[in-house]
Amino acid sequence: MTSHRPEQPTPDYVAGHDLLRDKVVVVTAAAGAGIGAAVVRRALEEGAQAVVFSDTHARRLAEAEQTLAAEFGAGRVRQAVCDVTDEAQVGALLDLADEFGGVDIMINNAGLGGTASVLEMTDEQWLKVLDITLTGTFRCVRAAGQRFVAGAKKGVIVNNASVIGWRAQEGQAHYAAAKAGVMALTRCSAIDLAPHGIRVNAVSPSLAMHPFLAKVTSDDLLAELKQREAFGRAAEPWEVANVMVMLASDYTSYMTGEVVAVSSQQA
Repeated sequence: MTSHRPEQPTPDYVAGHDLLRDKVVVVTAAAGAGIGAAVVRRALEEGAQAVVFSDTHARRLAEAEQTLAAEFGAGRVRQAVCDVTDEAQVGALLDLADEFGGVDIMINNAGLGGTASVLEMTDEQWLKVLDITLTGTFRCVRAAGQRFVAGAKKGVIVNNASVIGWRAQEGQAHYAAAKAGVMALTRCSAIDLAPHGIRVNAVSPSLAMHPFLAKVTSDDLLAELKQREAFGRAAEPWEVANVMVMLASDYTSYMTGEVVAVSSQQA
């Protein structure tokens, strides 16, 4: 039984410090109000030359681009519909970054969850989660890595994993397997790409609060999940984005193959 943890206040939002100055950043699954969208905003605040971001929702992408362009300048944002299960669409997304001199930082945020017991889970459910969450991340790592090598560029890749890749949770066999795979992919890709000066790391969040999560999760379950956290609350998406930006920056120039928990729940 989880003990009661008093909810700690969310810290103030921290101003940017040009950690990504002049970099070209590509972010997947970034049209909503979750971690991906927070990464796009934080990258722009940290001085990125341009951010190219994607999702599968054309309307929300266009709205996000309009909002960001008004705030940060139209010349610094581009968006494109991209389904990470489609290799050609991943390539087309990276082609957009060529307008700015090519991708420097690839942030792989796309993933899909779901709840089903292994006794009832269908092949279709299993394969869909694995294809988007794990194989989709692989496609993006491969595509960005190939471009970095071809351009002799010491690029950076940051993947979004999850604490569920370390621990068991009822009804999450497909998602947990996919996120554990993202962790292994991160470690192995880092070794493959290290001779080219390319770094690959991942974050492992637990509970990051955003409107979609609140919509699809019961209040009782959210309360229980919050109580598992050291601070008695969910992370804000920007708190996870801050760690992803740190990993993308030169402040972590000697870190590669690491999975950084943005949570107290490593196990």
